[in-house]
Amino acid sequence: MDFWLILGLFAQTVFSIRFVIQWIASERAGESVVPELFWLISLTGSLLLLLYAIHKRDPVFILGQASGIFIYLRNMHLIMRKKKCVQAVTN
Repeated sequence: MDFWLILGLFAQTVFSIRFVIQWIASERAGESVVPELFWLISLTGSLLLLLYAIHKRDPVFILGQASGIFIYLRNMHLIMRKKKCVQAVTN
């Protein structure tokens, strides 16, 4: 196995773990929730998969991963903005 194959398999594993994280959080809450960790793992896995896709020169894979990155970053931004608002109100 070469470096790129190992990276690709690792990246896909990281990306897939996000669903396990979401499932566990939902089970604990007793309702469907999307924890912050879901978005962080989504971003990490997607960036790693994007590197792999670029190496493979697969335009479909590149486009799919690159577009997801913006969604993950936006959700993380919204979460941070909400935390700052809550923190400002409580202080």
